[in-house]
Amino acid sequence: MGPVRERKRLTRVMTVPGVVSELDDDQANSVNSDVHSSVNQDRIIIVANQLPVKVKRRPDNKGWSFNWDDYSLLLQLKDGLPEEMEVLYVGSLKIDVDINEQDEVSSVLLEKFKCVPAFLPPEIFNKFYHGFCKQHLWSLFHYMLPYSANHGGRFHRSLWEAYVAANKIFSQRVIEVINPEDDYIWIHDYHLMVLPTFLRRRFNRLRMGFFLHSPFPSSEIYRTSPVREEILKALLNSDLIGFHTFDYARHFLSCCSRMLGLEYQSKRGYIGLEYYGRTIGIKIMPVGVHMEQIESALRVADKESRIHEFKQKFDGKTVLLGVDDMDVFKGVNLKLLAMEQILKQHPKWQGRAVLVQITNPARGRGKDLEDTQAEIQASCKRINEMFGKTGYEPIVFIDRPISLAERVAYYTIAECVVVTAVRDGMNLTPYEYIACRQGVSESMSSSESNGPRKSMLVVSEFIGCSPSLSGAIRVNPWNFEATAEAMNEAISMADAEKQLRHEKHYRYISSHDVAFWSRSFFQDMERTCKDHFRRRCWGIGLSFWFRVVALDPNFRKLSIDHIESVYVRSKNRAILLDYDGTVMPQTSHNKTPNAEVIPIVNRLLGDTKNTVFVVSGRGKESLDKWFSPCKKLGIAAEHGYFMRWSSDDKWEVCGPNSEFRWKQIAEPVMRLYTEATDGSSIETKESALVWHHRDADPSFGSSQAKEMLDHLESVLANEPVTVKSGQFIIDVKPQGVSKGVVAEKVFTTMAESGKQADFVLCIGDDRSDEEMFEIISSAISSGILSSNASVFACTVGQKPSKAKYYLDDPAEVINMLEALADASDPGSFTDTESDISL
Repeated sequence: MGPVRERKRLTRVMTVPGVVSELDDDQANSVNSDVHSSVNQDRIIIVANQLPVKVKRRPDNKGWSFNWDDYSLLLQLKDGLPEEMEVLYVGSLKIDVDINEQDEVSSVLLEKFKCVPAFLPPEIFNKFYHGFCKQHLWSLFHYMLPYSANHGGRFHRSLWEAYVAANKIFSQRVIEVINPEDDYIWIHDYHLMVLPTFLRRRFNRLRMGFFLHSPFPSSEIYRTSPVREEILKALLNSDLIGFHTFDYARHFLSCCSRMLGLEYQSKRGYIGLEYYGRTIGIKIMPVGVHMEQIESALRVADKESRIHEFKQKFDGKTVLLGVDDMDVFKGVNLKLLAMEQILKQHPKWQGRAVLVQITNPARGRGKDLEDTQAEIQASCKRINEMFGKTGYEPIVFIDRPISLAERVAYYTIAECVVVTAVRDGMNLTPYEYIACRQGVSESMSSSESNGPRKSMLVVSEFIGCSPSLSGAIRVNPWNFEATAEAMNEAISMADAEKQLRHEKHYRYISSHDVAFWSRSFFQDMERTCKDHFRRRCWGIGLSFWFRVVALDPNFRKLSIDHIESVYVRSKNRAILLDYDGTVMPQTSHNKTPNAEVIPIVNRLLGDTKNTVFVVSGRGKESLDKWFSPCKKLGIAAEHGYFMRWSSDDKWEVCGPNSEFRWKQIAEPVMRLYTEATDGSSIETKESALVWHHRDADPSFGSSQAKEMLDHLESVLANEPVTVKSGQFIIDVKPQGVSKGVVAEKVFTTMAESGKQADFVLCIGDDRSDEEMFEIISSAISSGILSSNASVFACTVGQKPSKAKYYLDDPAEVINMLEALADASDPGSFTDTESDISL
């Protein structure tokens, strides 16, 4: 490791009688949310369930005693943040503070520790923490479903309401101290998953990250939550969402895909999720340990002779060590069964192998936990009675709080650490163990400490640190017989092999410490948020359906009044309309035009200044039938392969003349994928083949579409066709056919007939329509359109687009067209004025 930066630390312990008057007015105003910071200095506000401070009453009952919690991750992560960055903490305290004393405690914590306490009323706290967090979220995220009322925790609406209320209280404390233009917000863990919505509602451009320290379950588990969409959409109000492992991130992305229809993309190694014009970063980085703190604890343990004491106590024994919290997911009972198995199957370890099991006090409660504790105690008693003898106890069970110095002493003398958790977000026990086995050579008194370092790990494959420990023996903890064999292999392995594995692990954990983790997360948050103050943002939606739309400054909503005023002044107008998703909602099963659409189109056609086209991917028969009342309507079918200017004209083929022999190649390939992909189908058009997978499983349909795209591009490489992917489709059509070509032909034909367009309205909703928008931008410079033409390229839905305008949905499109129809000149529509042929 490189040299450790010296940081200016706050006083470690202070005892002060907190009074409000100690905070002067200037300081109070400097952190008010309504007063912008006068100094352009970045600051980070770290929000978590608990503050990294310990608070207790003074013995004389006058005031409070405060000190930092050295073991808090929130305190340790400061080492990875920029040196000059100010850090502010928002969180709750571990004790209940009387309402009359809360102002005093708040004042002192803010002034002396830069901490802002969130005081939760007892009735909210119990339902929030012990209820929703521990009973619902913790169980759900660890794959425990409440199949019966006494197994796991059933969802109760009152617990969810308390969770929301608690998150709102946290948001209020953040809002009190935030400078929204200068501050970053970093929210931690599942206790505060809806906090991003409360903050984003108040500050649209806020730079905000979230890190989940627990597992994120597969979509099959997560989707059982009655508030699944609320939590997902709240998290998506963050700018960066962090996970320990790719598995957890993959599960989250799968939930976003299956429940919200969102797809993610990987670009230059970064995973991004597009959500209403915002790109939400997905960060995968396991947290590390604080190496200096462990080395310091090693020195204390050596000074107190703890290590020497334990070496004497277990002299001649091979120590396997377990260090776990007491909860139902840590698999301590499975570890004991594995220890029993190794003593049965390998009698040579009887009298020699010892499992020291340290269990930290339980943080949860409930019948499941009581049953687990009872099983552990029974197993310890049974194994010790079966294999124990004078001077030898195979299971040493320690169920009391122990100091870090005592814990590192056990790590130092252990030949192997065993972690058999059935589900755990990260679990830093193996990291701490490896650091301790490396030791601090200059301070260790034992001559053995100067020899080669070695360590062994048997770890569950269901814990977050498992992927980063390639030298560990990974096990399925539910198979305790296999775990026993892994433990036997670990303690029987040759020393040279143990050294190689230890060296590989130590290189990783020493370079990927907690400072590396926080530095990496913050740098990604900076990168993700770099365009925040350049883009236009606004919020839409109520409650947890609230989201912020972020768009380019030039992209704005189409004003009906504005387009109407320009429409009235123009002389030659080109109006190009997509069909599905533009004048007809995508979700509608009956695709026939609404009763109001036909009259509006006819009124537009009644104005001799207008040339109106429907430009669609649909077949010409359907469009001809649906728009038969609109005699003078131009129609471009199958993305423009077939085109006509009115119902009196014949359909013309605008693409290359082809015998479509390529269909004989493409169709069997598509049929193959259709048979293998439930919910998919082939649409056969005269000029094209389209494979639809909207009704297939989202993940499988998407992967099949990618593979089909490659397959078709390969087999059709020498054919005059293009293969494109769209929204839930793969489209194969002749080259040179696109909606952009249609737009260009309409503009060119109008210009050649002396009716060069000075007004263009082009509306569409998907990728194929972007080709029209792209053509329009170059049509003015090429002289096809009038140099002073008013162009309204408009996409449906608030999303990134080459268009400069948007309308929210087809209903708004119809309203806008109706306004233009009302403003049209109802003069006669003569053939000589309007009949333009190709």
